[in-house]
Amino acid sequence: MNTQLMIDYLTALSMNNNREWYHANKDDYKKANAEFENLIQALILEIGKFDSSILHNNPKDLTFKLVRDTRFSHDKSPYNPAFRAHISSKGKLPVPVGYYLMIKPGNQSFLGGGLFADMFKEATTMVRDAIARNGEAWEAMIHEPEFAKYFTVQGTALKRVPAGYEKEHPQAEYLKYKSWYLEYPLKDEELKDEKAFLAKAVEIFRIMKPFNDYLNKALEGFEMPTR
Repeated sequence: MNTQLMIDYLTALSMNNNREWYHANKDDYKKANAEFENLIQALILEIGKFDSSILHNNPKDLTFKLVRDTRFSHDKSPYNPAFRAHISSKGKLPVPVGYYLMIKPGNQSFLGGGLFADMFKEATTMVRDAIARNGEAWEAMIHEPEFAKYFTVQGTALKRVPAGYEKEHPQAEYLKYKSWYLEYPLKDEELKDEKAFLAKAVEIFRIMKPFNDYLNKALEGFEMPTR
């Protein structure tokens, strides 16, 4: 689990973000990616101690490609210089929610959890309904001291409470959200000590688990749209 190898490769890719360099340095990519998969395997085993639902996963099935979809972007760089993975009971699908990791040089790495995708209207409605029904549990969870020490709930949101929900609801601000997620930022320095980083990541994921559990309970029965 050589995190420095990952950082070095991604740094070089960010400075040479073109297909020629990428293909000329494919062996370096394979080595760095193998180290990332080793990290994901270590995370699976450690997270599995408090969330056994993710233990069956294969690291290769949880990672995202470096290739970017540039069709609708002004930035035509072909690659995203970041190693990313989502660990949940159903792999890397956005639902059920799980534990997200992005390693990206330039102090852009972070640990995440919750529902990042706001394009699934049914999922958004299911979570809103849960918060509307179980607002006290939501408030208790997000204000639990250990949780509040590390996290503030983030997400894209509407300007007004959507139709069908009380405008004066105690959790009205969260009913405006279309997605609900957590991010714990990481500096490049924090990645250099592999053992310390792994321990920190596992601790952060443990603290966010009740948040994921709340959302997953709300999302029971949700099915990903078929293409």
